[in-house]
Amino acid sequence: MSEEVTVLIADDHPIFRKGLSQVVSAEPGMRVVAEADNGLSALALMREWRPRVAIVDIEMPQLDGFGVARSARDQKLPVQVIFLTMHKSEDAVNDALEAGISGYVLKDSAVLDVVASIRSVVAGRPYLSPGISSHLVGRWRKTEMLARSQSGVAVLTPTERRIMQLIAEYKISKEIAVVLCVSPRTVENHRANICSKLKLHGKHALIRFAVENRLLLS
Repeated sequence: MSEEVTVLIADDHPIFRKGLSQVVSAEPGMRVVAEADNGLSALALMREWRPRVAIVDIEMPQLDGFGVARSARDQKLPVQVIFLTMHKSEDAVNDALEAGISGYVLKDSAVLDVVASIRSVVAGRPYLSPGISSHLVGRWRKTEMLARSQSGVAVLTPTERRIMQLIAEYKISKEIAVVLCVSPRTVENHRANICSKLKLHGKHALIRFAVENRLLLS
């Protein structure tokens, strides 16, 4: 991790907050730039300090963690939010996903997990504490994959989406050309552009993506 990672920690329990701050500050390449004891303060400090990562307790006065995460997302603040919580339930994890967070750390293992969670989200990987059930971890990953797929499909033009629909039906370029009344070379050019936009590599990557995401293409 070459670039310094700036961190905000928001928790209304001062001893716990200070403990996490010490753990993070002791890690090379990480720096705690601000601490907050309530949600409104956390949000204000995010706007002021622009930390890369915010460790946020779900249950805080004035504004809870969900409110903080949603506000940060709506305001397009450049911060990865990691929730701190005691809750392991499916509903809690689903609500966290909907709030747009990047990590979910259980409080009873926070001191052990906090550095790993920061490293993970900075690298672009969502993080869940090992104490979360395997079922919910699978659900989390599927949700993340769906979000990435939706984002990818959104950049396609109507023609490219139509071509992807036909690819999902296992049609080859000559067959697609007949359906669209264009030349096979035009279809091949579209296929190349789609692969470039979606960053797909490998002989079968395009058809695999089309089949796996056919519902998003309709």
